[in-house]
Amino acid sequence: MDNGYVIPAIVAVTLATFGIGFYGLRVARTTSDFLVASRAVSPNWNAAAIGGEYLSAASFLGIAGLILKYGVDVLWYPVGFAAGYLALLLFVAAPLRRSGAFTLPDFCELRLHSRRLRALATVFVIFIGWLYLMPQLQGAGLTLTTLTGSPYPVGALIVAVVVTANVALGGMRAITFVQAFQYWLKLTALAVPVIFLVLQWQADGRPAVTPPDGPAFRTATTVVVEHPATLTLADGTTREVRPGDELTFAAGDPMPAVSGVAVEATDWLLPSTAGDDDRGLFATYSLILATFLGTMGLPHVLVRFYTNPDGAAARRTTLVVLAMVGAFYLLPTLYGVLGRIYTPHLLLTGHTDAVVVLLPGAALGDGVTGRLLAALVAAGAFAAFLSTSSGLLTSVAGVISTDVLGRGSVRGFRQATLIAGAVPAALALNVSELDVSQVVGLAFAVAASSFCPLLVLGIWWRGLTDVGAAAGILAGGGAAVTAVLLTVVGPPLDGWPATLIAQPAAWTVPLAFTVMVAVSVASRRRVPADVATTMLRLHTPESLRL
Repeated sequence: MDNGYVIPAIVAVTLATFGIGFYGLRVARTTSDFLVASRAVSPNWNAAAIGGEYLSAASFLGIAGLILKYGVDVLWYPVGFAAGYLALLLFVAAPLRRSGAFTLPDFCELRLHSRRLRALATVFVIFIGWLYLMPQLQGAGLTLTTLTGSPYPVGALIVAVVVTANVALGGMRAITFVQAFQYWLKLTALAVPVIFLVLQWQADGRPAVTPPDGPAFRTATTVVVEHPATLTLADGTTREVRPGDELTFAAGDPMPAVSGVAVEATDWLLPSTAGDDDRGLFATYSLILATFLGTMGLPHVLVRFYTNPDGAAARRTTLVVLAMVGAFYLLPTLYGVLGRIYTPHLLLTGHTDAVVVLLPGAALGDGVTGRLLAALVAAGAFAAFLSTSSGLLTSVAGVISTDVLGRGSVRGFRQATLIAGAVPAALALNVSELDVSQVVGLAFAVAASSFCPLLVLGIWWRGLTDVGAAAGILAGGGAAVTAVLLTVVGPPLDGWPATLIAQPAAWTVPLAFTVMVAVSVASRRRVPADVATTMLRLHTPESLRL
């Protein structure tokens, strides 16, 4: 796709990121500035910054691609991503801020007085952060390749370098301003093109999203296959295709059924019926559990609540985030739906994650309007990569600087930032074929199976012990990590093993809670002596303290 507006748009976003980050650098001086912005961020600013870092590549690109590919079955992704803040509001936000901790490992030591538990939490923070960072860099490479034809590593490296520089120079104080700006840019980048896309859809006579025989090609199209697949053609015959095969379709030709893709109207509009048993239902419940509970275990989200002045501000922040995130998630859904009409060829190429950046040009043509809107979407996509990567990198760098390098200083934070940014960049350069939303979903499953039980029980149950917490994290979180590794580098699986590994939260989260409670009860003599004081600190509003 040759669009001369894309590169200037991406350059403008990059320069704005640098410029705003440089402004933040002027007010970032102390270690507290770098780690938690000196706990002086107002609820509205913090909510915009959380929205900026939370709405990642999976939100901007992945959800639309999943809806294009699988239909209503994956609407639980945006629902769960948004609803997760309700659980965060009810159980975690205010007590976590009142704890006075800087990071999740800090909270572990403050609540349970265990250096070993702190070290274990450090390992999981780093793993989740790097697992979440990888698809952000991967999405940047995909976007730039799709829109400009540049090599895949270019986009990934641009985001890695810009984010690492911004975080190293200004820390949390600097990226707060950057992420707040990028939330509004992302919202604008999706909202404005949707207006034109809906008007075009009406002008075209409101073509059906799911015709009786599935999506059809609106114009003569030549598709170059990029992934091996089995196609079922209109006449009922099947054909095996390999990367590099060219397929030509005339205007009006039905889209062939692609193995693993919901093409027919009934498949796309109805919930999954995978298999002859309850695997589809299990996978759905597991996805809901991972997205709903995983939010409260994401280190880059939790660190934001340490930046609020007090617990009441943390709660107000969460309420505003719910509204912001809920409004945003309406838009990728529309892109996925309209993609069935204007970009059905992406189901053949396998690059469904690119529907957001390709849809304006496909629906509106190659004129100035289509090009400008495509450039705006590209700018929003890069804002998504930059803002989420900034938050993740800050949380990982904070933990590495304090718990790995043992240097609680500005210089130590900057050194940790270089380490924290180099590892996921190297991984992303070597892994370009993973589904963006699938990887992010796995990161949510790990967070839901490790830090969610730790925080819920640590905040609301006096009986939690350090041994119980460690055992629960190792059992549930370790099982989820194993599932991630098997999904990414393991052999193909079928049947129930494939379902249990691809969507592990439905069994790893209960496992973590059960083990954490059982081992804590068995080791109740290890309950900290000052647990009453700690619980009072977590649950007493600041206005009532002397």
